Order: sequence, then structure tokens, then C-alpha cells
Amino acid sequence: MKLESYFDFLAPDDIRIKGTRIGIESVLYDYIYRQQTAEQIADRFPTLKLQQIYATILYYLDNREKTEAYLLDWLSFSRKVREEQAENPPPVVLRLRKIKEEKTMLAA
Repeated sequence: MKLESYFDFLAPDDIRIKGTRIGIESVLYDYIYRQQTAEQIADRFPTLKLQQIYATILYYLDNREKTEAYLLDWLSFSRKVREEQAENPPPVVLRLRKIKEEKTMLAA
């Protein structure tokens, strides 16, 4: 079986583990940045088979430069989205903050 057959290459910035909605960035972030083993990652993603996790790690090791660029782009995009959400929170977040503030004022 060819290594690439474990993945769905939906776009240059969207590689998913075949048969799932899980992007390779989720597995690789845990592996690289959190230094988790494949078994620990499998505990976090019970819908993934250990074989899929090892295939993702092997894909990273075989394509390190390209995959690291992919991860850096994903991290940059994630940071940008979090910053935008902090500046313009959705209405539900604003409402929850208001409720929390009201409860805090009542408790004081």
C-alpha cells in the first residue's frame, strides 16, 4: 500500500486522514509539539487506527520540509483566527460574558 493512500489531499492546506475529518495537523501537532507517542495520540483520537497515526508520522518524516511548512501555515492561520475572534467575539460569547458579569455583581 502506498503511503499517500492513507490521506485525502483536499487542498494544498487541507490534508485529511482518509475516512475521517481529522487533518494531519492534529496528529502531527501532538507528535511534534506535545511529544506524544502514537499510542497516546490514539487515546485522544479513538476513531483513528494506530496504523493511520503511524502512517501520518511516517508521511511527516518522509516529507519533513513540505510538512513543516504545512504545519507552520496552519499554526499561523490558527493564531490569526483566534486573534480575530478575540477582537470580534460571536454574539453568544458576548451574551455569556454579560451573564457571568451579572452573576458576579449579584454575588458581591
